[in-house]
Amino acid sequence: MFRFFRQQKRRRAIKKVKAGDGHTLKPYRLWHIFTHSLFHITITRENNKQVNYALKSRYFADDSSVDLYQGTTHIAYSTLPASIPLENGILEVKSGGSGINKIHYVTDEAETFSIYPDKRSIRGWRLGLHRSFPTISKCLGLLATIVLLTSLVLGLPQIVEQITEIPRVAEYVGTFESPIHLPVWLNLTIGLATGFAAMERALMLRSHWLIDMETGSEVIED
Repeated sequence: MFRFFRQQKRRRAIKKVKAGDGHTLKPYRLWHIFTHSLFHITITRENNKQVNYALKSRYFADDSSVDLYQGTTHIAYSTLPASIPLENGILEVKSGGSGINKIHYVTDEAETFSIYPDKRSIRGWRLGLHRSFPTISKCLGLLATIVLLTSLVLGLPQIVEQITEIPRVAEYVGTFESPIHLPVWLNLTIGLATGFAAMERALMLRSHWLIDMETGSEVIED
């Protein structure tokens, strides 16, 4: 049943894909960290032939979308979440409250798939930290997870209380009084920490339906 719904969702996403206009991808410069992210994708076929693609996502676009390039040639465009037919499979791109948090290549064949952010981007810097100082990187990832789970435990009861205060909701389900009431300054502090934690996980393309619930991420798995 779940597989059927996933397939239907994928088909709807594929229908959103538009053909590219053929423009050339410009090299990623330092100042582009404020405008867009860029990922490089390598697909290795059974004959060990490698095909290179690039995925570009703008930060301040009217709609959340991605552009796909083969080499440096624009070949496709889609709003998010995206399912773009590619080679012998489908490239799936999903996003949450902190930007793209999952890129997955779905195929029944034996191709392998690797993705890495442009080394000049913020994600590239974060990956560089992970490779140079893996222990520090793991500690940052663990800290982000703890912050998000703590935020979920403390914040969810307060959110439920606010929802049940809506007259129409209260009429059907009654009201709920949260056992947790935090001062405004502490809620703001937790909110800021949650934002940084969500950004840390997004930079490393990590997302889990429970851990990232507070950040508005989609229901996807690590």
